Amino acid sequence: MEIVALVVGATGIAGRGVCQELMQAGARVYGLSRNGEELAPGVSHIAADLMSAASVERALAGLKPTHVYLTTWSRQATEEDNIKVNGGAVRTLLSAVAPARSVRHVALVTGLKHYLGPFDAYVKAGTLPLIPVREEQPRLDIPNFYYAQEDEVYAAAARDRFTWSMHRPHTIIGKAIGNAMNMGSTLAAYASICKETGAKFKFPGSAAQWNGLTDMTDAHILGKQLVWASTNDFAKNNAYNIVNGDVFRWNWMWPRLAKWFGVEWEGFTGEVAPLEAAMAGDAPVWKRMVEKYRLAEPNLARVASPWHTDLDLSRPIEVMTDMAASRQLGFQAYQNTEGAFLDLFAALRADRVIP
Repeated sequence: MEIVALVVGATGIAGRGVCQELMQAGARVYGLSRNGEELAPGVSHIAADLMSAASVERALAGLKPTHVYLTTWSRQATEEDNIKVNGGAVRTLLSAVAPARSVRHVALVTGLKHYLGPFDAYVKAGTLPLIPVREEQPRLDIPNFYYAQEDEVYAAAARDRFTWSMHRPHTIIGKAIGNAMNMGSTLAAYASICKETGAKFKFPGSAAQWNGLTDMTDAHILGKQLVWASTNDFAKNNAYNIVNGDVFRWNWMWPRLAKWFGVEWEGFTGEVAPLEAAMAGDAPVWKRMVEKYRLAEPNLARVASPWHTDLDLSRPIEVMTDMAASRQLGFQAYQNTEGAFLDLFAALRADRVIP
C-alpha cells in the first residue's frame, strides 16, 4: 500500500515518533507545523497555523494525502476554550483535506485524560474509573476537549467515507525540543542542573505516584501503533490505549534515573514538592551551562516543561493502562520504560541538549 501521510503536529513529541515510524514503513511523509524546526529527517515540511482556516487551506492546496495523523493540541486557559480551539482545529484540518477526496484513514492521538478528565479534574479530585483504564469504559460526564476532537473525526468520517482510529497514550517519552509536555527532557534538564549545582534530585510528586504502579508510552511505540492501526483493515474504526507494556513504581525508577546522571536523589518526603517552583530560578543557571558546555538550546523553557511533569507526578491516584483492544488483534510491540528514558537521555546528550 502506498502511503502519502500528512502528520499534523509533526515537530511535537508524538508527531516526530509517528513520522519516524512512517518513514521506516516507506511512506511519503508531509509534516504540518508552524515551523520546520526539529522536523524528522526526510519529512517534507508544510507550514500552516491550525488556528487559521485560510492558512491551512492554502498550505494543503494540491496535496492528496491517503492517511492523516492528528498529533497536536493547543493548551488553553479553560476546558471550554480547549474544546472550542482544539475541536475547531480538527474540523479545520479535515475540512481542508476533504476536497481532494484522497483520505482513506485518519488517526487521532488523545490520551489518558479521556478516562481521567481534564488536568484540574484528576489533580484536585482524584476521581477515576476502575484501574487499569480500559478502552471499553464510557466517557466521563464532564466537558473534555478529547471528546470534541473525536466527534469531529467521527463526523468527517461519516461525511467523507474514511476509516479512523483513536490512540490514547499515557505520558509520552520522546525527543521534541520546544514541546509543551515533555517529562523526559524536563527530568533530564532538572537532573543536569542538580549535578551542576550540587543539589539533590528530588522527586516532586505525590505519595500515590511514588509508591503506586504506573506506566508510560515511548514515542516510537505510539508511532508503531498508529502505523499498524492505519494500515490493517482489521484494526480500523477502533480506539486503542497504548503504553510500553511494562509497569513500574517511581520509588524504583527515580534512583535509576539519578544514577545515569550521577546525582544524589531524594524520594517522597511527606508532601508534594512541585518541580515548577524548584526550577523557577534556574534559567540563569542554564544559561551558564549553555556557555560552559556549548549546549544547543539556550532557552530552558524549550527543554523543560515542569508544569506538565508536576501534573503527572502529583496525581493523588494510581494510574495504569490496559491494552486489550490492540493486543487481542495482534499488536505486540514492547519497550522497556527505563530503557526509553535512558535512550532519550543519551540522544539529548549526543545532540548537546544536555551536558
